[in-house]
Amino acid sequence: MDAVQGTLDELGTPLSEVTFVVFDLETTGGSPAEDAITEIGAVKVRAGEVLGEFSTLVDPGGPIPPFISVLTGITDAMVMAAPKIESVLPSFLEFIRGSTLVAHNAGFDTRFVKAACAALGYPPPGNPVVDTVDLARRVLTRDETPNAKLATLARFFRSPTEPCHRALQDARATVDVLHGLIERAGSFQVHTLEELKSFVRAPTPEQQRKRHLAESVPHAPGVYLFEDERGEVLYIGKSTNLRNRVRSYFTAGETRPRIREMIGIAERVRHIVCATALEAEVRELRLIGGAKPRYNRRSRFPEKMVWLKLTTDVFPRLSIVREVKDDGATYLGPFTSTRQADDARIALHEAVPLRQCTQPVTLRTRRAACVLHEMGRCGAPCEGRQSPEEYAVHVESARRAMTLDASPVFSAVSARMERLSVEQRYEEASVDRDRLASFVRTAARMQRLSAITRIPQLVAASPAFGGGWDIHVVRYGRLAAAGVMPKGTHPTAFVASLKAAAEVVIPGPGPVPAASAEETECILRWLESPGLRLVEVDGEWSLPVHGAGRHKARIDLAYRHLDQRRPREGRPLR
Repeated sequence: MDAVQGTLDELGTPLSEVTFVVFDLETTGGSPAEDAITEIGAVKVRAGEVLGEFSTLVDPGGPIPPFISVLTGITDAMVMAAPKIESVLPSFLEFIRGSTLVAHNAGFDTRFVKAACAALGYPPPGNPVVDTVDLARRVLTRDETPNAKLATLARFFRSPTEPCHRALQDARATVDVLHGLIERAGSFQVHTLEELKSFVRAPTPEQQRKRHLAESVPHAPGVYLFEDERGEVLYIGKSTNLRNRVRSYFTAGETRPRIREMIGIAERVRHIVCATALEAEVRELRLIGGAKPRYNRRSRFPEKMVWLKLTTDVFPRLSIVREVKDDGATYLGPFTSTRQADDARIALHEAVPLRQCTQPVTLRTRRAACVLHEMGRCGAPCEGRQSPEEYAVHVESARRAMTLDASPVFSAVSARMERLSVEQRYEEASVDRDRLASFVRTAARMQRLSAITRIPQLVAASPAFGGGWDIHVVRYGRLAAAGVMPKGTHPTAFVASLKAAAEVVIPGPGPVPAASAEETECILRWLESPGLRLVEVDGEWSLPVHGAGRHKARIDLAYRHLDQRRPREGRPLR
């Protein structure tokens, strides 16, 4: 039979002939079900030429949260006269007709478009979608750009447009990023739209060649360790089904560049079977902290956490430290960086006039007060203007804010943010927002951890798959034993045996005296799982009535827009 030459159509659509609509949305939050669009910006391009732009503010039908206004600069006054989404959506759908959609972290934007279509009775757009985050992770290395944030990529590709969380501006920047990524993809012989879409998801030759590494891994909960030919641990993970999870690393579904790179080096997969999923999660954390595998990004350095310490001087101050001591001081943390701890310290200083100087101050100290005294932010104990008894009132206020009631800090920083927003000083307000978030989130986390780390022993059970119960012994916030009690087993004898075999835990000082904060948080998540039963609690398990947790919900709501909008782009590249 004579060979038949393929047509150009069979070869795919050349990228130079594809009409792309690069778009971006601003919204009142991160949930399409609860939040609304406030701005749409889109740029239509083909072969590097701009064919048209679409830009409009949108009346969301309700107030824009202040934190979102700080982020985007879009206020209620700006959208008051803007059209509603029912007037804007038909025009936008017409603008994107017949095009390939492009967005940075496209899942966020397309979910809002689909939600708007569903609410107004329009069919969801069936346009092909290209995500510049995924494409960047495929063609760029960590040496070139540390992450896939739009601002980072725009700088890398020398875009004249700087992203600023305004829809059209960000869409224009994404156009430049798209063109840079397409040019880079050409070196991988990607020349058509079809090749571009499959290129991001295709497994590498190394992934295909090393599928046999998963053959000896069992279907059981536990921890897996990828090792190189010398036995060095490259990556550690955990799963409720070890075999299925390890096999997934050798499929097209695994697109993380650094993990694909790791697969190319790995020569074996070692596994540790665990009794329960919680034991596997805890073992993973402990192994990562000990081995510090180079391809794990999280949990490698639990010893590098920092704390905010209210010292025990005659005139205490807030100090950032790396070690919790048994010295009677009050600690807030842990923080993942000194910067976060300093943000929390500045937020606390906004509410409580503690001294901020680092020099020792005693009853005999006499030196000129700094400008903070003139501003009314310090009582100048260094000049002898304030007695230890008078200063102790502020110390107690700081201690309460750190451990029991964050309301004074929340109110003081929120008032300052509101003043800055009224003056349209949004950048300064956003800095205060981050400082408040650092304080509130860390205080809420510490109070939650402390509630369980105070308990000498806690035994709890959750329903196990296939019947029976997963039972764990927790001592001072540390997992001391794990076991699965088969269906029909007498619980009293089983629990007594598990407790007898459990690890002896001697607590140290501070809010997390026996385990890493991450380990205790894993245990807390399990304790909140459906169907859990408390078997034994030695002591009291409680949270402060006016704790930071009630303010954390408001903080998280304000950050939902940013966190869900860019959930993956901030991760390091390979």
